[in-house]
Amino acid sequence: MFSGFDPRFFSFLKELKANNTREWFADNKARYIAEVETPALQFIAALAPALKAISPRFVARPTRMGGSLFRIHRDTRFSPDKTPFKTHVAMRFQHDARGLERPPSFYLHLSPSECRGGGGLYHTDMPALRKIRQRIHDEPRDWQRVRESGFEIQGDQLKRVPPPYPAAHGFADDLRRKDYYAIDTFTVEEAMAPDFLDRYASECARIAPLLRFLCAALGVAS
Repeated sequence: MFSGFDPRFFSFLKELKANNTREWFADNKARYIAEVETPALQFIAALAPALKAISPRFVARPTRMGGSLFRIHRDTRFSPDKTPFKTHVAMRFQHDARGLERPPSFYLHLSPSECRGGGGLYHTDMPALRKIRQRIHDEPRDWQRVRESGFEIQGDQLKRVPPPYPAAHGFADDLRRKDYYAIDTFTVEEAMAPDFLDRYASECARIAPLLRFLCAALGVAS
């Protein structure tokens, strides 16, 4: 059972933002494990059955390394921001297909200033984009059903419709997309509520038509 994130979860992240050094984190690592990492892994474990009901191909893996929880450590090699730790918690529940650089995934981001969750494909590779655009062109009725599912598809777009599609294509705006994802926002109070897991699972179910379309375009089962 998961009954919502404790206020200490967000308090720790707020303190980390004010004290983003390796020394402070080392002194408070036991708190991080108890107040942030452990409840995040508990959430992932509790989500697994609900996610399986949406699709058995999307994986919720509650492991410290190599699972659904992103590392708290930042990769600072190519960033001007050299602070060593992320000040949010992120989880990704991705498709289990092999051979895809970036498989379709559900996603959750939690911080004291912003909580959001959803899924799809973000900044995927060009071969995947071509396959998605081609399926939008080839299966317009399927794509229309996705568009009528009641959520907004978000992300960056090209200025023009890419070839070989005509500029006046019925789904011109969608063919210009470089991202195909839907995301909703939550308040911190909602994330701390006992029904947050159900609320997030409902959001995943709501946008599942988009992920099923993406899976079909990429040739993987959903």
